[in-house]
Amino acid sequence: MNFPIINFGSAAINFADVVRPGVGRRSILLGAGMLAVGVFGVAACGRNSGSPQTVPTPGTPGPDEAIATDAYVFGYPLVIMDVTREHSAPENRFDHARSLPDAANRSLVRPNEDTLYSKAWLDLRTEPVVLQVPAMDAGRYWLMQTMDMWTNVAQNPSSVRPQVKSGATGPFTYAFTPPGWNGTLPDGITQLPMPTPQGWILGRIAVNGAADLPAVHAIQDQLLIAPLSEWSRRPGAGNPAAAAPGPADPVAIVAKMDGRTFFNRLCAVMAIDAPASEDAAALERFAHLGIRPGGSVDDVAADVLDAAVTAGLGRVEDYRDPGSHDFNGWTYSADTGRYGTNYDQRAYVARGGLGANVPEDAIYPNFYGTADASGVPRTFRIHFEPGQLPPVDAFWSLTAYAADSFLIPNPAGIYAVGHQVPVTPNADGSVDIAAQYERPGPEIPSANWLPIPETGAFTLTLRLYAPKSPAVDRTWTPPPVTTP
Repeated sequence: MNFPIINFGSAAINFADVVRPGVGRRSILLGAGMLAVGVFGVAACGRNSGSPQTVPTPGTPGPDEAIATDAYVFGYPLVIMDVTREHSAPENRFDHARSLPDAANRSLVRPNEDTLYSKAWLDLRTEPVVLQVPAMDAGRYWLMQTMDMWTNVAQNPSSVRPQVKSGATGPFTYAFTPPGWNGTLPDGITQLPMPTPQGWILGRIAVNGAADLPAVHAIQDQLLIAPLSEWSRRPGAGNPAAAAPGPADPVAIVAKMDGRTFFNRLCAVMAIDAPASEDAAALERFAHLGIRPGGSVDDVAADVLDAAVTAGLGRVEDYRDPGSHDFNGWTYSADTGRYGTNYDQRAYVARGGLGANVPEDAIYPNFYGTADASGVPRTFRIHFEPGQLPPVDAFWSLTAYAADSFLIPNPAGIYAVGHQVPVTPNADGSVDIAAQYERPGPEIPSANWLPIPETGAFTLTLRLYAPKSPAVDRTWTPPPVTTP
């Protein structure tokens, strides 16, 4: 692949030296990102003062603002990730969630009732980092989704696909390696290359209700993470878990950044976590304003940068996923987890669903409804024909959320069905689920009732963990939600 050579004053920059070469796998040598800091920070800092400037038509964005707006959308996921990292536990240490959310929990929108999270930020700039997942019983689902700093899912070992030699039963030991690493790992460790030297493990372990929490806590305590050098000296010794700092809202923090703050932070983080090779064309445009790894926008007018932030954030907020389809009233998209050059989709998901899975790990069809008709509560039914429950290799669940995306308070304390308490089939093998405010009559088994608000908007989210191919390719779709 050929990369453009861009002239910045007296410095010529070959973008093959900036982006990571390779398709889908970045292979720049560790430390080259820091070299870019020196190259761009000294020899090529600031914008290209030799470029001709076009006077924009009044009321329309000028070329600089248009370029900066595109750069904002491009860089939004990286800045969101960096702010999230900054407000999380220290790198290379796990932070474990220990309880299932209920309606009183307001710290996380659209929480699930199916798994406990174990999260860890990776810093591979010095050396690889080892992760060990303990052996678990055969029915216990787990996933160690790991994102690069651009929010792409780079690795995803799981109980369904542990990514180790066939027949291995655990513990499973992995080493996350930085771009370009070509060292040797000890026997029994599976290499998981990372496209960026920083990343985020979003581990999930299935929990089967409150009584199962002690068992899941014991598994979490056996998750081990440590630098390779330390693991080699003391195999089986991991860094201690850490408590996360107080709650923070990265989306709100980034939204409040002025243009100069946002773009200079983007430039600084790109010097560590370089863009991919397929981003070369975009970087060529952005470099005109100094937006590049280790660059600076200090020479760009503040009003241009601030206008770009306003326009870029509006574009992210207003984006509509063209890959999202409506099936029987359920909306979902298969375009999550790996984005390529679909920068608008990547930014949109980073803002509204940071940590989205690839479809092979999970898909989340959503139904959006109104619980009442002119103040009178409505009842909703979902009828699965015999043999047509969600096709999964792990499990599925159905959760209801209020208009604010939090769990719905209800006297029964029921927030989801399908997983913790399996649904009860009818005599012919079909299944009927009732979504309504009040407890239904005896025709609906108690395990099949999902409370929704008495009035107002609500959402039903159907989660398929390790979905089978008919769900991924949409030859199977959820049945319609009806109102008897």
